[in-house]
Amino acid sequence: MAITAAMVKELRERTGAGMMDCKSVLNETDGNMEKAIEVLREKGLAKAAKKAGRIAAEGLVKEAISADSKTGALVEINSETDFVAKNEQFITFVKEVAAIVLNNDIQDVEALKAFPWVNDTSKTVGDVLTEKIATIGENLSIRRLAKVTTEGTLVAYTHGGGKIVTLVELSTVGEKAQEVGRNVAMQIAAVNPEYISMAEVSEATKLKEKEILMTQALNENTGKPENIIEKMVIGRLNKQLKEICLLEQEYVKDPDLTVAKYVANELGSSDVIKSFVRFETGEGIEKKEENFAEEVAKQIQG
Repeated sequence: MAITAAMVKELRERTGAGMMDCKSVLNETDGNMEKAIEVLREKGLAKAAKKAGRIAAEGLVKEAISADSKTGALVEINSETDFVAKNEQFITFVKEVAAIVLNNDIQDVEALKAFPWVNDTSKTVGDVLTEKIATIGENLSIRRLAKVTTEGTLVAYTHGGGKIVTLVELSTVGEKAQEVGRNVAMQIAAVNPEYISMAEVSEATKLKEKEILMTQALNENTGKPENIIEKMVIGRLNKQLKEICLLEQEYVKDPDLTVAKYVANELGSSDVIKSFVRFETGEGIEKKEENFAEEVAKQIQG
């Protein structure tokens, strides 16, 4: 039976085993998927698969930036526990993966997992990930990556050892650009803006937010004229937009300034801030809440 790429992909997804292992076992079992899973288990390669259903919401984000500050990469790799995120083997792995993204043309996680491992090209990044799962004993997951290139300067800031990492692009260069970039990167880590400026917010988004605020205000202020309520809503909308737009935010190191004013004071214009990326470990992943005492009691009883 001809072994297809789709069959190899399915077996990898179901077991977490390496691509070459999956292909070899499928050939060995003449394409029988269930038998292939059984063989992988017999060979001890399914240890990682047993952990693949566990929620990995901890972990680390690591950055890699080229020596000339023109190219930068961020990678988030998740683990099940914060304890593993402090494991030197895991930390080294995340750093190595970030370096692979920096130094190669890799656009998404699947391409990254299929990419040859830098220290042993007979393996892929995905194969090494599976090995780490088996060695460390927890489900690990490469969640996302980002890569930015610029003619200006890229500056990164890491908070909490890799819990939050931000990458800022400036159109200018030099020591001052590095200093301002780091301060802006800290701002982004702390306040989590969604846009650089209000100019980036689409009219459709503004209209939708205005409708929501209008409904809320009408419910809260029954009896007031609608034109008065609309003025209140416009004020609320502007305040809300300032909170999510980087340049309009209060600068955390000096609340008397906006970020735009701070950057303009230091570099002559706030237009030098061109883009940013912010990764926070585990954001958006629903974490399983467990009661340790209840778990122990269940084990004792059962």
